[in-house]
Amino acid sequence: MKAAVLKYSPPAKLIIASRESRLAMWQAEHVRDRLAALYPACTIEILGMTTRGDQILDRALSKVGGKGLFVKELEMAMAEGRADLAVHSLKDVPMDLPEGFALAAILEREDPRDAFVSNNFSSLEDLPAGAVVGTSSLRRQALISARYPHLVIHPLRGNLDTRLRKLDQGDYAAIILAAAGLKRLGLPQRIRAFLEPEQSLPAAGQGAMAIEIPSNRPELLEWLAPLNHLTSSQAVSAERAVSKAFGGSCQIPLAAFATVIDGDMHLRAMVATPDGKRIASAEVRGNAATYLALGLEVVQALSEQDAEAILAVCKAQIAE
Repeated sequence: MKAAVLKYSPPAKLIIASRESRLAMWQAEHVRDRLAALYPACTIEILGMTTRGDQILDRALSKVGGKGLFVKELEMAMAEGRADLAVHSLKDVPMDLPEGFALAAILEREDPRDAFVSNNFSSLEDLPAGAVVGTSSLRRQALISARYPHLVIHPLRGNLDTRLRKLDQGDYAAIILAAAGLKRLGLPQRIRAFLEPEQSLPAAGQGAMAIEIPSNRPELLEWLAPLNHLTSSQAVSAERAVSKAFGGSCQIPLAAFATVIDGDMHLRAMVATPDGKRIASAEVRGNAATYLALGLEVVQALSEQDAEAILAVCKAQIAE
């Protein structure tokens, strides 16, 4: 098999924009190291930034503008030429990127599951009535409320270290976090139990890292192509197709999760009211190469279960 013919010369310098949280910097450093291995003569720098999403911690994301709050400043840095690319947790990236930007690569996905974290209890089943569980996700809130209506869900904002500190100081009996972040930061011991997809279906793109670039930089697309992981990209693209169809953001409890084995995709999705009292769910299987069609098939199945009516209830509850 012949090696791909490169149109552009290897990069001499690249600047990566990143949030300054410890997890975000880990992700940026991971991409930096991958690129350094590919282009050893390239100078690679990381531009750390604080976003509005990092600054607003006293309100739920669904109340203050959603996921885009974590990426706008990074996009501004690219637009102004201060950075060439930005590294994100994919679940923080809006379904519709602003004009002039594109996703160049999806890296191999980490563990996509939710994680139960507690100092005194081993699982959600062990929590007594009235125990306070912290999460910033309406999806997690809906799924927990549906299965454990005796628990109390309180908002939990801040970076991973801040959330763990709030747990440790006794503000919550337990918190729910993405397993991927804990593993990437070398904190798997904090995980008391994994919530399997059958119990807590992950968010679209959970556990995946994405690289965003200005869409008028084709050389970046070529340089970053080796970092793209095909099956991870297919899976999260199907998930994001479902989320996009329903106006997916942190303002609605929506889950979408795909697995790919030997070219076959299994895609599951659900929408719910925040209180978990109404849930629509669907799943399909098919050729992973037809990921967008599979995503639309799930959308159709959810629509036939009155998903739009459920979302209308969500919006009304959130607006209260």
